Amino acid sequence: MDILAHSLWTNLAKEGFNSKFKKEVKTFWVIFWGIFPDLFAFTPLFLWGFFNLILGRQIITPSPEKLEPVSFNSLSISHLTRLLYSISHSFIVFVLVLGLIYLFKKRIYFALFGWPLHILIDIPTHSYKFYPTPFLWPISNFKLGGIYWAEPLVYDFKLQQSFNYLRFYLFL
Repeated sequence: MDILAHSLWTNLAKEGFNSKFKKEVKTFWVIFWGIFPDLFAFTPLFLWGFFNLILGRQIITPSPEKLEPVSFNSLSISHLTRLLYSISHSFIVFVLVLGLIYLFKKRIYFALFGWPLHILIDIPTHSYKFYPTPFLWPISNFKLGGIYWAEPLVYDFKLQQSFNYLRFYLFL
């Protein structure tokens, strides 16, 4: 899904968590961790495109079908993006990071759970054609082929849910 949808869904989950467990998870941090996997994976690509645009270089943006799977002779930025995507969209990496934080801080930061929620949302909403979610990386390259989030059926549902969310919180 896109960053807006991830931020809305993670904030909705935070509201449920706060009311059920009587804890106060900060909105900024849960939304940050809810969009973190995409920020981590795609920021270098966007910066690369931005600087190439400023320098007047032609930027070729292939369709999703031509991006996946990343071929050996594709641009190195595509390889970097794929690696960063694998790192940030892995439950294994999340558990390791959570474990390290707990080891050093002796507490669990509940806002971090926006990260695995992002992964859970991406698994069924990413097809094999465009960034299937490598949720078991680096142990396995297994991926599930979901329905691409920009398909009209998924996009219309996501848009409708976003409007329902905003209507609920803005017009109580």
